[in-house]
Amino acid sequence: MDYFISLFIFLILFFGSTMPVKTQADQIRLNAALSTPVMLADKKQSVYLRVGLTGIRLETEKVAPINVALVIDKSGSMQGEKIRRAKDAALMAVDQLRKNDIMAVVTYNHHAETLLPATFVQNQEMIKTAINKLVAGGSTALFDGVEKGAKEIRQFFDRKRVNRIILVSDGLANVGPSTPEDLGVLGALLGQENIVVTTMGLGLGYNEDLMTQLAKKSDGNHAFIENATDLTRFFDHEFSDLFSVVSQEVNVTIIGVEGVQPIRVLGREAEIHDQQVLVKLNQLYSNQEKYVLVELEVPPANQERVIAGVAVIYRHIETDVMERLSSMVSATFTDSPQLVEKKTNATVMTAAIEQLAVKKNKLAVKLRDEGKIKEARKLLLDNANQLAEEAAKYESKSLEKLKDINLDDAKNLDEQSWKKQRKMMRREQYKLEKQQKY
Repeated sequence: MDYFISLFIFLILFFGSTMPVKTQADQIRLNAALSTPVMLADKKQSVYLRVGLTGIRLETEKVAPINVALVIDKSGSMQGEKIRRAKDAALMAVDQLRKNDIMAVVTYNHHAETLLPATFVQNQEMIKTAINKLVAGGSTALFDGVEKGAKEIRQFFDRKRVNRIILVSDGLANVGPSTPEDLGVLGALLGQENIVVTTMGLGLGYNEDLMTQLAKKSDGNHAFIENATDLTRFFDHEFSDLFSVVSQEVNVTIIGVEGVQPIRVLGREAEIHDQQVLVKLNQLYSNQEKYVLVELEVPPANQERVIAGVAVIYRHIETDVMERLSSMVSATFTDSPQLVEKKTNATVMTAAIEQLAVKKNKLAVKLRDEGKIKEARKLLLDNANQLAEEAAKYESKSLEKLKDINLDDAKNLDEQSWKKQRKMMRREQYKLEKQQKY
């Protein structure tokens, strides 16, 4: 961390406030911006800093090799259509992979077993034969299945590969560790190894809190798939992401300058130490933007000054070399509230409003879980009303869409609808927090 502090002192002293806020390296474009780049003078206030990271378009020949483990639930509830569709999706994945890619298939019911050990995808017919042996029956040892999938990934783990577990389950974990906290810890540990876990919940019987925690802690994707017939389509989305990874081990450090204090990070896991914010993203994708959103407290000032420095270190997936990006963000000060309003950055404010709306939506789920239906509905309707106002103010289609989602959520809190609705709400919350493409 001393490196970052020295880096920012050097940048501030050498470049001053004229350093551009957009920088670009070989695989990532960085865009750091404040919600109010013009702020009221001589007043302590808060501001949002949005650090956007976009993967630069990837040429087909530079697509990184894949190291993937499919972990498929074969408990009794998967019998019939679900297990057939899971096999179809796995077979489709085989057809998409190349000869230098690696694939493993792990199945689990009351215990986990390796149906196909990690192997290069050269003999596709042999792999398909193994997949076609998949049959359902038994309990749900989900934790054991993910651990065994990770074991297969480790056989060929390589920082130049995209290392990922794709978990498909339709049921509750009922053998071994089984709480969202247990699976969250496992996800965090795998994330530290730079193994990403994507979770696909099939039907209405799985635990969405468990599945989202496992994905979130490892920086993977999450999908709610109500109908088994859609499983292949979601696999196609997931493999599109796999084939578009441009960088890995992306570490973002934000440092408040001269008394600027981080208050909170919205939407992402983060560490805050004094004036420093640390966020890790395991992977970035071609032509997709992920962002980190931080609320900062700015002390009184009356002249242009640097608010924060941003440093990004990531692993170049092709060369296996760590590369760096850096930027500084400045603000000017005025006595005119009208000028502050005029210069407000709509993109940053839209992101902040979305993330704050997600927090309220999560609270509505908690209230509904407690049986407080009226309170949950009122919160969702209030959320929708505020989103409508902000959508008009910032001319934002995304806020308008989120308003409609909250209105729909408010209509479906009755007992008959809740099981499905809860999964839909968790899925939407996850997509917004992680900027998931599908």
